[in-house]
Amino acid sequence: MKVLVATDKPFAAEAVSGIRNAVEKAGYELVLLEKYIEKQQLLDAVADADAAIIRSDIFDKEVLDAAKNMKIVVRAGAGFDNIDLDAATANNICVMNTPGQNANAVAELALGLAVYAVRNLYNGTSGTELMGKKLGIHAYGNVGRNVARVAKGFGMEVYAYDPFLSAEAIEKEGVKAVKSAEELYATCQFVSLHIPATAETKNSINYSLLSKMPKNALLINTARKEVINEAEIVKLMEERKDFKYVTDIMPGNNAEMAEKFASRYFSTPKKMGAQTAEANTNAGIAAANQIVDFIENGNEKFRVNKK
Repeated sequence: MKVLVATDKPFAAEAVSGIRNAVEKAGYELVLLEKYIEKQQLLDAVADADAAIIRSDIFDKEVLDAAKNMKIVVRAGAGFDNIDLDAATANNICVMNTPGQNANAVAELALGLAVYAVRNLYNGTSGTELMGKKLGIHAYGNVGRNVARVAKGFGMEVYAYDPFLSAEAIEKEGVKAVKSAEELYATCQFVSLHIPATAETKNSINYSLLSKMPKNALLINTARKEVINEAEIVKLMEERKDFKYVTDIMPGNNAEMAEKFASRYFSTPKKMGAQTAEANTNAGIAAANQIVDFIENGNEKFRVNKK
């Protein structure tokens, strides 16, 4: 049984050690493909692999079709839009993610971005504080719950909207549930985004929704680039000089945003929500353990594609 770790951005050494321990303890062979620069290298590597652990690496139809022996691919992280799920299903490949392993890292980044924004990007001018402000969490999953936990430490009043959770499930954790995204944005000065990029959510964070936010609003995006309607957020920020936007997913119109809104907009150079040693290690080892459990016991708990 050959387990491939294919990572353009390699795992930390500690993570690789933990992955190797889990894989070899099960009697499997571990193969590393790190910092590859050509797609052909990936195509060659998957040809005889039985399982794969990836990060943001693209597993499209061509890659999955080339993986003749592949039984399972695990994305070390929560998001999995870099994998062609339909192609995986067509090739009888199980796709999983590792939900929750990066949640604290992303939550800390979201609140760190919030502090940076309300302190005017540390430009030396007088800013505001988080204490007492209303924070809306759009999607109350693993990351959202951790954002709520950290925000409470700042003394924030936390609200959440999630169409897949009951109000009771949200409010039992000391968070106020609202009935719609519109209500969340109209209620909260700050909103932290944690929705996935789906057909329903792409471009859904638009002018109509964002314009409902109170004065001195801040949008924090550690979710996905595609959920933002980039043209409409420019329009909104041109009209509202009080609106700020911070993100760890650089938008396609980053140069325009940075030029027009230098004091109210910030993007990290690359997505870094999960870029901590702890999250890196947790997600990698979880992926390895899930592969072993799937091969040995047929456990498909974290499967994200159809059979």
